[in-house]
Amino acid sequence: MIVSKDSVDGVLLVDKGSGMTSHDVVAVARRSLGIKKIGHCGTLDPMATGLLILVIGKATKIQDLIMSEDKEYVGTLTLGVSTATQDREGEEIETKPVRDFSSEEIGDVFEKYRGDFYQIPPMVSAIKKDGVPLYKLARKGKTVEREPRLVHVYHYELGKIALPEVDFRVVCSKGFYVRTYAHDIGQDLGCGAHLSALRRTKSGKFDLERSITFDQLKHGPREEIVEAMISLPEVSRLRGA
Repeated sequence: MIVSKDSVDGVLLVDKGSGMTSHDVVAVARRSLGIKKIGHCGTLDPMATGLLILVIGKATKIQDLIMSEDKEYVGTLTLGVSTATQDREGEEIETKPVRDFSSEEIGDVFEKYRGDFYQIPPMVSAIKKDGVPLYKLARKGKTVEREPRLVHVYHYELGKIALPEVDFRVVCSKGFYVRTYAHDIGQDLGCGAHLSALRRTKSGKFDLERSITFDQLKHGPREEIVEAMISLPEVSRLRGA
């Protein structure tokens, strides 16, 4: 796909590494492609890795459509330690002993969070309260009341259980907070928990199979990055539009 800088439109799938923000990836993409009109679909926290969808050029017009689709994650929760951010990067606020839970006991709690249920968004989220993102209030040490949100888990699987760690896979709706999922499961087990690892593996019809690495995005030839993009007609076909 040989194109000029002015005619690059489409979707680019990036396998984000740990320790960088989604905005960092967008900034590098703008420099590598020489294009300003680039957005991303669904923020990944710095600790999280995996599928980050970039919309480029005219594809920014379907950003909301792509963001509204279901997501798949694999992750690890660590029992016995609750943190201020509900993940491993937050300050520890409570520790409790972890008894020798059976896989059935853990599975019973996961089963509670299948189908429709409500989550209270964490303070470290982009949801706005009186026009201010919650995470900005959280940085100032403020906590405000949040409205519960209806979310949906379509499917989950328990992976390796090596207490205090529990591996899992979850397929969920837009607006689902995996960190809150881990936190709530820990609360139900009576010992608390936090999200200690997270990787997004799928979003809608997009997965990691056609992704490029952050290294390829930053250092690869522009032509190869453009070649890796998914064109708008193909995006429509993939989405069944």
